[in-house]
Amino acid sequence: MMNSEKIDFLSFTWIWQKSQNMTTPNHQIKMCNWLDNIWNNEDKKQALLMAFRNSGKSTIVGLFCAWVLYNNPSTRILVIAADHSLAKKMVRNVKRIIEKHILTKNLKPKKLEQWASDQFTINRETELRDPSMLSKGLGANITGLRADIIICDDVEVPKNCDSHTKRIDLREKLDELDYILTPNGMQLYVGTPHNFYTIYQTKEDKNKIDQEPFLLGFDTLKIPILDKNNNSAWPSRFSNKKIAGIRARSGENKFLSQMMLESVDVSDSVLSPDRLVSYSEDAKLIAANGFNLMKIGDSKIVSASCWWDPAFANANNKKGDNSVIAVVFCDEEGKYFLHDIEYIKVPLMDIDNAASFQCSKVVDFIDKYNLPSIHLEINGLGKFLPGILRNELKKRNTKASVIEEFSTKNKNMKIMEAFDVILAEKALKAHSRIWQTSFIVEMREWRMDGNSKDDALDAVAGCLITEPIRLPKLSYGKNPYRADWQGSSRQFDANIKFDI
Repeated sequence: MMNSEKIDFLSFTWIWQKSQNMTTPNHQIKMCNWLDNIWNNEDKKQALLMAFRNSGKSTIVGLFCAWVLYNNPSTRILVIAADHSLAKKMVRNVKRIIEKHILTKNLKPKKLEQWASDQFTINRETELRDPSMLSKGLGANITGLRADIIICDDVEVPKNCDSHTKRIDLREKLDELDYILTPNGMQLYVGTPHNFYTIYQTKEDKNKIDQEPFLLGFDTLKIPILDKNNNSAWPSRFSNKKIAGIRARSGENKFLSQMMLESVDVSDSVLSPDRLVSYSEDAKLIAANGFNLMKIGDSKIVSASCWWDPAFANANNKKGDNSVIAVVFCDEEGKYFLHDIEYIKVPLMDIDNAASFQCSKVVDFIDKYNLPSIHLEINGLGKFLPGILRNELKKRNTKASVIEEFSTKNKNMKIMEAFDVILAEKALKAHSRIWQTSFIVEMREWRMDGNSKDDALDAVAGCLITEPIRLPKLSYGKNPYRADWQGSSRQFDANIKFDI
């Protein structure tokens, strides 16, 4: 039965916020008015709400559900989320509002079985089979259900949209919702985009001519953290300085999708060579006051990471994987220097000793830059190499440790995560020699689907995600070219003649 003392949604929200000693910022007022209009529009009840992370959109949507039930207790609401736990969280939020809001306390049923964690039925005069509010995870059995409002809350997440096959499956599951929505029922999608080909597309896009907009024609409210004049949508909580910090920590790609609500092409945002900073100085060992320092230009180098991604490719093999070794230095200010990359090709005359030949080249590389250690990826063929490499290091009297790495993470995710933040901050410098290698081509042509060359990218990603190793103090020993350059302090005894 319709409540005879109907109240608008904004007033309902204001009463709740006041009781919780909270204010209602402008962007939430905009959400309230927009949702009220959608619900009272008899002709069109298909809507998409997109707002920046931590904007309070889940709180507003929860209040909206409670408000609808207050005004019309016979309403049936279904919440769908990527996993059931998230959908249950929305139901719990609405239960809490109904229990504590001054206008809805009488809606709570007396029977505990009607007040469960994942569904509840309020006091209502109409006898209906379905509960007042029900939560389901995406892909759960919904056959036979009926709903007057379906809320799709964060149904798109990284794990269900990172491939074409998964995106098709996601659309097919969501298409099933059309069969349980009542005539003139309301569909509300709430979320942020996690892929260039996001489901949150409401109109044709010339950059996505191969994809039909999934939410074609849906009424949309989009509230990014920054407006077109770079003003914060919630200045009391998100100052421009705080927003800049979020952007730096999360990386450009994540910031654009989660805070600016843009469907970003991951390859363009993450691996643009234009975000590299070029330099031409070589790494130099400098002896001063009994210490050895390594410097690149005016920057004091304090750590390094070296990664070898091996493959048994010969010099004439153009299609197979490349065997690549890379080194990244780090200075006192946390800037990264991609100093060198070497593509190791085995001459045909040495093909029978390919492993030993490559290990010899790797030791040359280690000696060239006085590296204290090397990370060796042992997936596949690499599992046979650590012993051979250690023997070569011992034979050459090169003091460096071999750290075996077995990669279990998806290579594309590894590359994306390694480069995202550091490129967004322009904190990765690349030596001018790098620009003459295939590494730059790999950056420009890399795609998330894995159908592009990525051998050097994988090696450099390994360097970046590895915790920088503090370089140890090295003695001159039998190899005078492998000197300590970290600049660590030393102790000594001084002979003095003062009486103390």
